[in-house]
Order: sequence, then structure tokens, then C-alpha cells
Amino acid sequence: MLQTIFQGKIPFLKFFLKKELIWVPFLGIAWWALDFPFMKRYSREFLKKYPHLKGKDIEITRKACQKFKTKPVSVMNFVEGTRLTKAKHEKQNSQFHHLLKPKAGGIAFVLGSMGEYLNSLVDVTIFYPCGVKNFFEFLCGQVTHIDVRVEIASITEDLLGDYFNDPVYREHFQNWVNRVWEKKDKDLDQLLLHQRNETADIIPDEMASESGR
Repeated sequence: MLQTIFQGKIPFLKFFLKKELIWVPFLGIAWWALDFPFMKRYSREFLKKYPHLKGKDIEITRKACQKFKTKPVSVMNFVEGTRLTKAKHEKQNSQFHHLLKPKAGGIAFVLGSMGEYLNSLVDVTIFYPCGVKNFFEFLCGQVTHIDVRVEIASITEDLLGDYFNDPVYREHFQNWVNRVWEKKDKDLDQLLLHQRNETADIIPDEMASESGR
């Protein structure tokens, strides 16, 4: 959906993928051929056993960013880091109604590594008026309407820094991401309210039709 909306408007979208996804049938080889960066993620428990690998995933990300500097590209980041479910939302005790807590590290690292090469920040909010569908329902064409809000923001100097070694910058960047998320949460509230109002407008006419029969 994002590729369709932005085709011809911004450079081709690329995003970081877990290394395991290269084994996904058809898609894995396509991502590899399109030069999508594959990342190896290490858990805290794994790094305790093998501390010499600490920072290796960051090094891989940095190499990918260096490659992005030589050709037009749009680097995509899903800031929540995972699919939203009711269980995950409750486990996080998220302060947002419709969102999980944002993970600022990924986007901060990309901005810090290649911020001077990036023109702007494209903020996308997606709303499903009929509820979130599963992958099979998407494939079967059962998703007929999606609301998408796109905002363009400048990348200012205060958004560039060393997220992992500068605690002052890290706190500033986390606060900035949280403000973006607060606005996004309010936007989703408005979209949900608008959708409910449209539904309420339809119901009386349907009821009138039924009573007139």
C-alpha cells in the first residue's frame, strides 16, 4: 500500500529486515535482489553469553546506511517495532489509545548516520475504518477502504546526534518521538470519531427503509 501511494513521488522505499526473512518464499529473494538490508538481531541474553558480538548489529546497520548515501532511497522505519495487538498494548501499559510505545533507537540511528543526506521526514498514519484485516483477507481483496494521512517534516539539527552515547540527545530525541506519537494518537481518535459519525448517519435511513416495508 505504501509503495502504491508513494510511487513516482519519493525514491523507492527500502526498510531493514530481520536476517531470517531472507528465507521467506519468493519475497526473500526479491528483497535480496532489491538490495534491502538484512539485520542480525541479538537478544540481551545472547550477548551475555557472547559479549564479543555486542554492537555487531549496529555495525551492519551502519554499513547499510553508507550504501544508501550513493543512490536515491527512502528509508522506512516502523517505529512501534512490532504488530499491535490488544495483549501487547496491555502488557506495555501504553499511554497511547491506539498505538504501542515508540522505539526511538532505529530512526535516531538512521538520522545520525545519514541525516545530512536526507531531505525530509515523511510521517504516515494508517487507519482501517472497517477494522484491521488479516493477510489472507488482504489477498482476497476484502480490504476496500483505508485512510492514510501523510505529513512532511523538516529534519532539523536538533534531531541529529549520537543516540547510543549521548544521554542528553537521547532524552531529547525520545521526547520528540513521544510528541509525534501523541499527535498521531489524536489523529487516530479523530478518524475513529469521523467513521462512527458516518455510520450513525447511515443507520437511521436503513431503519426507516425497514419500517416502511
